[in-house]
Amino acid sequence: MDTRQLILYRDLKDQSLFDGMTSLLTNGGQQDEGAGPNSYILASQLIRLAADYGFEGNLWRCFLAFVLASHENAYSISCEIRGDQGGTLSRLARQDLAVMQELYKKDIRCLDECLGQVPVWHELADYRPADTGSRIFNKRIRDRIIELSRALEEAKDTEAFQREVAGFYREFGVGKYGLNKAFRIEDDRHRASIEPVVNVEHVYLDDIVGYELQKKKLTENTESFIEGRAANNVLLFGDAGTGKSSCIKAILNEYYDRGLRIIEVYKHQFHALSSILEQIQDRNYKFIVYMDDLSFEESELEYKYLKAIIEGGLGRKPKNVLIYATSNRRHLIRERFSDKRELDDELHVNDTVQEKLSLVARFGVTIYFGAPDKKEFQNIVKVLAGRHGIHMDLEELYQEANKWELTHGGLSGRTAAQFITYLLGKGV
Repeated sequence: MDTRQLILYRDLKDQSLFDGMTSLLTNGGQQDEGAGPNSYILASQLIRLAADYGFEGNLWRCFLAFVLASHENAYSISCEIRGDQGGTLSRLARQDLAVMQELYKKDIRCLDECLGQVPVWHELADYRPADTGSRIFNKRIRDRIIELSRALEEAKDTEAFQREVAGFYREFGVGKYGLNKAFRIEDDRHRASIEPVVNVEHVYLDDIVGYELQKKKLTENTESFIEGRAANNVLLFGDAGTGKSSCIKAILNEYYDRGLRIIEVYKHQFHALSSILEQIQDRNYKFIVYMDDLSFEESELEYKYLKAIIEGGLGRKPKNVLIYATSNRRHLIRERFSDKRELDDELHVNDTVQEKLSLVARFGVTIYFGAPDKKEFQNIVKVLAGRHGIHMDLEELYQEANKWELTHGGLSGRTAAQFITYLLGKGV
């Protein structure tokens, strides 16, 4: 076993920990002076990873499973969503995975023999955390990595070992796009990087009361996109607090396990859109670039970047990308009456108006979310109260809800949800 012979699984995220543990296990716990992190330091690093990712059981094997699950290389990327397709890549990967399997067979408890009376590695071979939560992954991914670790431990040969790894890639994908569902942009004006968002709100379409036609229209477009058929960019517009943003979050949660991912981009980051699309265009996922509360003042020119990306630039928008945006405005760019006056200072007044309207026209689907009337608002309150176990006389519930909305933003789903939170806080 020589990790220097690895071909595809190189340049790991935690390479120093991997090298240190490999060296320690290969030498039976003995380590030359100055050869790298000592046994205690490596144990500390594994415990830190366990705390961050929620690992339990044999931390060395959990770490190796995490390395395999998160490493983006030619083989793992080719397997995501589609599975192992055979060929040269598959054979080269098998050589690497044979090395990984040998590392799996190493028993870290033997390292305690060099530490005297402190049973550090026996503890880490059967680690039981006080808190099984993860600060990095959602619970489903964390549990699946632990399951992968146990399955790899039981693999009888390299072929079975590879089937488990390829099956994980097929089900979840690989790297940050495989192990996370939502992302934001870190932009330092030199390079835009796509970083995971760990805690995504667990809202589903059934959680949103009403707006059935709007949800159906959004679902149909997203279904077409997921299935590889033609689909449009979508603009959700209308009154504040009506569930536009919640619908997009719900769409992500509904279709995440079918390869849907979402990247949130803010207006000041539009200059980086080309770089973002280049980074995701060859991945086997479907990406929604999400723009919340989209609108532009007359002096803001970022909308020109967006227009070029959606339609009109030399480069084509990748087929695995759609843009979903929300706005309180039907027309995203503020207009003035002076734009339509015949005696305006600008010679071609109509050109100015058309440029401002052309951005909305680039969204093939527009969905209107209007504020509910009083009857619809009361129904939302009634449904939410039932879901949260609030037992009040219906007339009293409606009366209190009406009082609340008069001083808290008017009739909307958001106001109804805030009213229910208020009642829960009072212990009703």
